[in-house]
Amino acid sequence: MSRTQRTSWFFLASRPRLAAFSLLLFSFPAFSLFILIFPAIFPGAARSQTIAPLERRYQEGESVAYKMQATNEGHVRNIRYEARVSGAVKKNAAGAFLEELAWSELKVNGQPTALTPASEQFRETLSLAPDYGLSIPDLSQVEPILIGPITDLRAFYSDVQLAMRQKTLLKAGDHAYVKHGLPNSWADGTYVVMGQDALDFDITLKSVDKTSGTAVLVVRHVPPEESTIQWPAEWMRAPVSDTANNWMEVEKSSDSSGNKPGDKYAAEVGKETFEADITVSLRRGRILSATMDNPVEVLQRDCTDRALTACGDPIRYRIRRQIAIVAEDTGEPSK
Repeated sequence: MSRTQRTSWFFLASRPRLAAFSLLLFSFPAFSLFILIFPAIFPGAARSQTIAPLERRYQEGESVAYKMQATNEGHVRNIRYEARVSGAVKKNAAGAFLEELAWSELKVNGQPTALTPASEQFRETLSLAPDYGLSIPDLSQVEPILIGPITDLRAFYSDVQLAMRQKTLLKAGDHAYVKHGLPNSWADGTYVVMGQDALDFDITLKSVDKTSGTAVLVVRHVPPEESTIQWPAEWMRAPVSDTANNWMEVEKSSDSSGNKPGDKYAAEVGKETFEADITVSLRRGRILSATMDNPVEVLQRDCTDRALTACGDPIRYRIRRQIAIVAEDTGEPSK
């Protein structure tokens, strides 16, 4: 998931991009009698360790707001940003609950950054409801600097929705592995000519605390055994790190002013992983806070042709993005 930018958000640092939203069917497992009576036999022994399956319990009109902060250590430069996203829970035409959210209060490297009217009017729709299919929205009218925050928040929701569909996550230490492996694209056709990653999901219910009413999920996005990315050049197949490559991006190089795409190409390939730690409310199932660590081991070659056959010597570097969100409201229905 490429999550940087050089002249815009994509081109300021060269960033990994959003993971798959392909999810499993939602179901509720039955509890054994032993699980139900064990806490009574040994008071406190399992009280904070066993839960019903995680579920988002929406209420129409419920307010939602998060503060997001991120750092992006890239090859070209480092970036810090923060932004606020807020909105309310609604129902769509099919009757499924969704969150309609707007972005505001953007700062880049500590400086307030005004959004364009189109970006101010953009509404991101997300949901943890099992009958809601997450997808990447049309970002063509959104200024590039917002693409990172939009897709990062969507990635957190995708992870939690996927975890909620696993019937085995009942107590601390429970684990599920979800194979996906299919490529995800974030190419915008202007700056990013090609951009794909392929990931599986390794999910652990790290802890359950009924006293505080929270559960902590750890969701690792890892390279699949076999990737189905369509490599545009044969040299991109050679492993950059200790696994098969699972990340690729081809960007048009900026012109001498650094603002517009030119006729050369920066071709990057490598290994990408994510690790997200997400705290969820047991009562409502809403995301309370989350962090993400997203490193990419990269090999880049600068090329003069679209086929990536006339390229210079390779250079190696590491991209690392770290993102955090914190809920800013109680989640109770708005008046």
